Amino acid sequence: KLTNKRRSLPKLLSITEVETILKTAKSIGKNPYSKAMNNALFELLYSTGMRVSELLSLPVSSLLGTPEMLLIRGKGGSERLVPVSNQAKSAIEIWLLERNKLPRNKKSKFLFPSNSKKGHLNREVFFRLVKKVASFSRLDTENISPHTIRHAFASHLLENGADLRVIQSFLGHADISTTEIYTHIVNDKLKNLVINHHPLSQNKKSS
Repeated sequence: KLTNKRRSLPKLLSITEVETILKTAKSIGKNPYSKAMNNALFELLYSTGMRVSELLSLPVSSLLGTPEMLLIRGKGGSERLVPVSNQAKSAIEIWLLERNKLPRNKKSKFLFPSNSKKGHLNREVFFRLVKKVASFSRLDTENISPHTIRHAFASHLLENGADLRVIQSFLGHADISTTEIYTHIVNDKLKNLVINHHPLSQNKKSS
């Protein structure tokens, strides 16, 4: 089972690649409204590791007053608290100013309202946006999706010493074994680092 789960995980994005994606998302858009929305979407996704469905259906009430912690309602109605980075909070503040300039948006309960049947930005639109941002970032669009950014959030936390149980809580995983997959990703990355860069590694070209 573990092997199958590991195979199903997307490519691990580096911190530099994520920074490029965030920078690109902020610059893409026809006007200040779309640029602010794109910036808030990507900053929130990477800051919290939310599932795409949780992000798009986020109620605006959960982010008023620039909270330190965000209450996320996940699968099966479960709730969890996740910290919000200063960068994400700044993006949200700018987005709320643009969002509320449209009278119809003020009536919506969603942070990212739209004319869709559900009343919020739909998955297809966001998936296309992610591919567009990846393309403009000169990254492989086949390897990048909202799920990839969620996985980057978890992997980067683990790489920097975060406790696995904390990451489990942030991701909303019911079972710790699901979160443990990230330890294998990070271990594989460290193993490759030694193989490729250690002076006595057989993989290095002899001088």
